[in-house]
Amino acid sequence: MAASDLQQVADPEAVKRHPTLFRAIRKRRNPRLRRSDITVTDDQAVKRAVKAASLGNAMEWFDFGIYSYLAVTLGHVFFPSGNSTTQLLSSFATFAVAFLVRPLGGMFFGPMGDRIGRKKVLALTMIMMAVGTFAIGVIPSHASIGLWAPALLIFFRLVQGFSTGGEYGGASTFIAEYAPDKRRGYFGSFLEFGTLAGYVGAAGLVTALTAVLDTPAMESWGWRIPFLVAGPLGLVGLYLRLRLDETPAFQKLEGSNAQATEAADSVETTAKGDLAKIFRQYWPTLILCICLVGAYNITDYMLLSYMPTYLSDELGYSETHGLLILLAVMVFLMLIISQVGKLSDRFGRKPLLMAGMLGFLCLSLPSFLLIRQDGIPAITIGMLMLGLSLVCMLGTMSAALPALFPTQVRYGSLSVGYNLSASLFGGTTPLVITALISWSGTNLMPAYYAMAAALVGVIAVACMKETAQQPLDGSPPSVETEEEAAELCAAQTPEPKF
Repeated sequence: MAASDLQQVADPEAVKRHPTLFRAIRKRRNPRLRRSDITVTDDQAVKRAVKAASLGNAMEWFDFGIYSYLAVTLGHVFFPSGNSTTQLLSSFATFAVAFLVRPLGGMFFGPMGDRIGRKKVLALTMIMMAVGTFAIGVIPSHASIGLWAPALLIFFRLVQGFSTGGEYGGASTFIAEYAPDKRRGYFGSFLEFGTLAGYVGAAGLVTALTAVLDTPAMESWGWRIPFLVAGPLGLVGLYLRLRLDETPAFQKLEGSNAQATEAADSVETTAKGDLAKIFRQYWPTLILCICLVGAYNITDYMLLSYMPTYLSDELGYSETHGLLILLAVMVFLMLIISQVGKLSDRFGRKPLLMAGMLGFLCLSLPSFLLIRQDGIPAITIGMLMLGLSLVCMLGTMSAALPALFPTQVRYGSLSVGYNLSASLFGGTTPLVITALISWSGTNLMPAYYAMAAALVGVIAVACMKETAQQPLDGSPPSVETEEEAAELCAAQTPEPKF
């Protein structure tokens, strides 16, 4: 019961007779902040944390990007048949398979991150992702070992998907808990900068290979190169993550004071596999998270993963043309994404997220009508319209999502909610759009699909609370300087009465 509730329930006459007693009860229920409660962030430590988390995210999306951009080639190598649509559907189905196990990965790694810490789990997910991607690069083709080739491809895609289940929730939690409250949007935007960097690296490498190699060489050995690059990248990311300290918010949970010990006990209880508790106590927030992530993921995968295939398979452009246009759009988004993060700190998460959702709702159809026109300028303008809508979400979501849940269950709850949504809506996007186009006969289906997702997103954003410039739920305030900490304490000190 809050102090204000106590005041309303108590007999007013009793409050008048015993003002000191009720004042003491209010103070006990709502203790003032002490200077030791407030986290003063270390700027260099924050930057190291952002760099390590973002590199891991870049590697994750590099892995998924190269699979998306090589979907047609992989269909020929692993799923030979006479029908090109069947090959493409088989390739995208294998892409979607990784997302089926993402919720299992989230349920496994998320509570573990709440128990043993964010750092150790993020190092483990990095190792698994690197191994899974590197292994795909050495699988023999269908022509060499028959059905074992697609079977091994599916197995290592499952390894990738399981490890990814603990990646985004952990990385976004890691940055959110390191960043000062007033700049969480800015620092969080670098996680999605890593997303774009991974896609740009994948698109750039695949574009270079398809430009240099002919189709037989690409299908023989060229497709392996991007997957093999993941091995060294994974070692670099692992090195950076192992050098980090645990997040300040998690360290406070493990502290020796009474409040931290109490919180740490709740973390331990949650992490013993009591996922039912997360679903039971936080189900409204989980549903909100699933809706936000679903709308965000459908639009994200539609533009960044599926679009090159759409341009080549549906509109007849060469694969190189589609990748080059997308590459230019993504580089532009990388240049502005940190500014979007700053805007979300200044004006709030909700206005930026709503702008992105409304952008997809209103601009998807005009964008695809432009993209269907002949000519590179029209395609570029159409993709830029979609990209500007997407960057409003990219630059904001990684700060908004971790703030939905309290510290003691943040990693677990976010991992479960994010990956359930990604499994249902994210990885299935290329497969669903390809099937819808085949079924309906219209290549405007991606626009309609994005508009439906954006409508759900508009409702979800309207229902969420604003969290910009506020402490994370379950954590004390986090500031950049000692002066800010002193001002926070002074603000709680009552004016002297004479």
